[in-house]
Amino acid sequence: MKISIGNDHAGPDYKKAIVQFLEQNNHTILNHGTDTFESVDYPDFGHSVAYDIQVKNADLGIVICGSGNGIAMTANKHQDVRAALCWTKEIAELARQHNDANIISIPARYVSIPQAVAMVETFLTTNFEGGRHAKRVNKIACK
Repeated sequence: MKISIGNDHAGPDYKKAIVQFLEQNNHTILNHGTDTFESVDYPDFGHSVAYDIQVKNADLGIVICGSGNGIAMTANKHQDVRAALCWTKEIAELARQHNDANIISIPARYVSIPQAVAMVETFLTTNFEGGRHAKRVNKIACK
């Protein structure tokens, strides 16, 4: 699977651990994040990941910032992107099952690195249930 990942200065350590997990599981990674803790603007990285999803250059995306909110808001401005802010494995699972989320947003200041990796694993291995949820997902985008 091809995964696009992006992060601001709150997430370099998270990205490093997540990329290591992804590589161990034979995923291809498109890295749009910073590798330093020097302050940067999260929209720059959120837009890059969302664009990869929008144009189908990646199957799923991962975005990381301090609260997870700003980068998720940024990603959700793109057509056909459904970025879900997740703070537990259960939320990540429901985001995929019920919302067909294609980007997981991780709040680096509120979850541990092992929690983040576990959420990513759950996100990548959970499928959209469709059915009654598909009708709802089809109502999300403004057209």
